[in-house]
Amino acid sequence: MPLDSETKAFIQALPKTETHLHVEGCLPWELLHGLFPDEFAENPHFWAKDFRYQTFEEFERTLIEHAIRWFDSPERYHEGAKVIFEKHLEQNVRYVETSFHAGIMELLKIPGEEVLEAIRTAAPEGLDVHVFLGISRNAYTPFLGPVLEDALESWENLAGIDLHGLETLPMEDWTPDFWAKAKANGRKLKAHAGEFGPAENVREAIEKLNVRRIQHGVRAVEDPSVIELIKEVDATLDICPISNLKLKVVPSMAEHPVRRFFDEGIRCTLNTDDTFSFGNRLNDEYEALAEHLSFTRSELAQLARNGFELADVEPSVRQDANRVIDQLLAQG
Repeated sequence: MPLDSETKAFIQALPKTETHLHVEGCLPWELLHGLFPDEFAENPHFWAKDFRYQTFEEFERTLIEHAIRWFDSPERYHEGAKVIFEKHLEQNVRYVETSFHAGIMELLKIPGEEVLEAIRTAAPEGLDVHVFLGISRNAYTPFLGPVLEDALESWENLAGIDLHGLETLPMEDWTPDFWAKAKANGRKLKAHAGEFGPAENVREAIEKLNVRRIQHGVRAVEDPSVIELIKEVDATLDICPISNLKLKVVPSMAEHPVRRFFDEGIRCTLNTDDTFSFGNRLNDEYEALAEHLSFTRSELAQLARNGFELADVEPSVRQDANRVIDQLLAQG
């Protein structure tokens, strides 16, 4: 049964956060259309609700082929981020944690700190943006390794780091020490784990990297001991349900383990991951849980509160968001 208009209005009115977002993966289609109006006249076929990527490699190839057509300079990152963030404001999002890919510094020779500032300064009034550096599992190359070390030491506005890339690649020896150094330098720690890789990757991120912010983590459901570990260390799963569906990590939205995680008391947040690749909005993620997993308004409100609980904001911002959420729930 389609979602009723009152629930949709409730979701729109909820103050929200977005804590799992890749800038390159959120390239606004209208910017490509503006550059190449004939080539990108129609919305992409992969936005169709029934579309599924057959492999992670297909998804990654499609994203990269399009992203490099736009993201080739700090100025382009700034312009793209402005459009991305305005769409967040339209959905009553107040806080965003986003990442950009460290590999651009080697492949495209784009200065990373300039990209960070380009993204950060694109934030409109009313939206608090924190920028992370996305680092692939095999990123510590002779060229990029020293650049990554410098980022930890001297990039003043770098919020944190996030482990990206194919989970079939092993965790390399440099990674635990690098994550420990990042923490010592006041950077926040994240890691993609338990998306295409097994539950054991979630354990590895928690135990070897000391990460408490797991990006995805959905396959933790396959190992009860990993679920217990997540609860024991009070880790958070920054979950992207529509991404998981379109990448066939889950067979259907009704079978998404976010319901089990929520019921078990695991802190989860809702996010979009890559809006370019999936044609989704943050509101769509909330609506999907209401429609297919029977999340009530109070449960959706709790997911929104979870984001503010983690957010690096002044206490007054968190209090204001919770006050608005309380008012929405009181309205029935």
